[in-house]
Amino acid sequence: MKRLYLMRHGETLFNKLGKVQGWCDSPLTETGKEQAHKAKAYFARNQLTFGHAVASTQERACDTLEIICGTTDYERRKGLKEMNFGLFEGESTHLQPKGPKAYEHFYQSFGGESAAEVRQRMFAELVDIMTTTKADNTLVLSHNGAIFYFFKHLFPNEVPPLRLANCGFMVFTYENGHFFYLETVDPTRSVTN
Repeated sequence: MKRLYLMRHGETLFNKLGKVQGWCDSPLTETGKEQAHKAKAYFARNQLTFGHAVASTQERACDTLEIICGTTDYERRKGLKEMNFGLFEGESTHLQPKGPKAYEHFYQSFGGESAAEVRQRMFAELVDIMTTTKADNTLVLSHNGAIFYFFKHLFPNEVPPLRLANCGFMVFTYENGHFFYLETVDPTRSVTN
């Protein structure tokens, strides 16, 4: 049975400044780089290796993956990008609506995506990755909102955490078109949930 390690990128400048960051991008902070190094150490300590590595095309995901895997030889996919927040991109996060249901259609009015669009593209992308890979373990670098909506697509009645720690990841098994959730890990604290 194949395993998917679906990870959020390290802390970015916009995370630190409280800016909305969907399709826009900002670089990893020194803390973000340190988080990626801690994730790399966590995987080494637990003897986890990845036969396949994939990142969102966004710089923050690519940079995190490159630190963890120590290579620039990996796959990049646009379907793993964060939610498009339209005209809210780069604005202060305090301007965003509150609560997960507020995100369902709000950003479409401002040129962004709906939650349903993110759920569908993330699910399709991850099914394609896991169906085509021959690797036992696959590391995928994506984004907090995109991972949240993927989880909600699989388990619509479950309530995952709204915020995954930077460099935190969810572990799933994959078999015959089905994902099975195993655990959420914050490798910067080495605590499992």
